[in-house]
Amino acid sequence: MAHAHDEIADYWNDYAGAYDDVPEHGLGDLATHEAWRLLLERWLPTQPSDVADLACGTGSLTALVAGLGHRVVGVDLADNMVQRARAKTVKFAEQVTITLGDASRPPIHPASVDVILARHILWTLPDPQATIACWRLLLRPGGRFLLVEGRWRSMGDQGYTDDGHMPWAGGVRAVDLVTVIEPLVQRIEVVPLTDPVLWGEEVVDERYLLVADL
Repeated sequence: MAHAHDEIADYWNDYAGAYDDVPEHGLGDLATHEAWRLLLERWLPTQPSDVADLACGTGSLTALVAGLGHRVVGVDLADNMVQRARAKTVKFAEQVTITLGDASRPPIHPASVDVILARHILWTLPDPQATIACWRLLLRPGGRFLLVEGRWRSMGDQGYTDDGHMPWAGGVRAVDLVTVIEPLVQRIEVVPLTDPVLWGEEVVDERYLLVADL
């Protein structure tokens, strides 16, 4: 399992320089930036809250969440991602902490955050079900999951090969994620994310936001 951990970290460290070239990663297009901001504003608490952005990458969503008035801890496995996220969120220094760590077992105290935010991370994990159960313990009573996920294609198409240690490689269907998370929460809503403005391209696969409340 250590080999899988190292392989994933190496992949994302190598990819960090090009990560923001993807429209939904870098949010460089103003329309895409605004679409993600509005999506987060719609589903985050209205009052200032503590949010964990797990596998935060270069910190684009972290910055959006902080800009909406929340306190954020971002966690990423790749040091190159962490450095970029810190630079991107420097103006939110009082609200944001970016930490190097494994998103599947984040260095966050139990029952210390109001929201778990994660985007397209579950497919990279060797035991996504155990990770979700771990994340559940980090939430305070009444907390919320905001999981942006989808089922698209094999990451082998981008040069990432899998030897069987990632059971959800290529993404996870909403129906399957609901099955895993339903016993842990009180309410679930699946919000299709089909607007091409969010992605900088037409959507031809399954992409969604899963909102789950304790």
